[in-house]
Amino acid sequence: MTTETTAEQKTEKPPVSVAIIVDQGRVLMARRRAAEGEISWVFPGGAIEAGESPEEAAVREVDEETGLKVEAVKALGDRVHPKSGVPMFYVAVRLVGGEARVADDEELDAITWATHSELPGLVPYGLFGPVQEYLDDVLPH
Repeated sequence: MTTETTAEQKTEKPPVSVAIIVDQGRVLMARRRAAEGEISWVFPGGAIEAGESPEEAAVREVDEETGLKVEAVKALGDRVHPKSGVPMFYVAVRLVGGEARVADDEELDAITWATHSELPGLVPYGLFGPVQEYLDDVLPH
């Protein structure tokens, strides 16, 4: 993964791993308590800690943010997010157990299970190509 440095980006942003959780024809989205520009609805996730793989970070963050137990299925790809400048890893995970809820109310204020047709309204600037392709394959539309 390459990291571009711009004049505004004086400190390197820590890499983030997010989980793509699909269950019963919907994908879990979380709304940030404080939007970052256009970014309000996101996939659950957070900073990768020292010694963690992106898959391990995604599983841990899902538990911390939503209370769900998941396991990593496959890495979908990585990029520097075009809106935030944050290095991002995207991981498809499988739901193992739990009831989705806002478990971290400092970070999140809502969660929703979104259908394929609801995604453009939640993420109007579009999803990362490999994530969109994955969701196109696994969600009914």
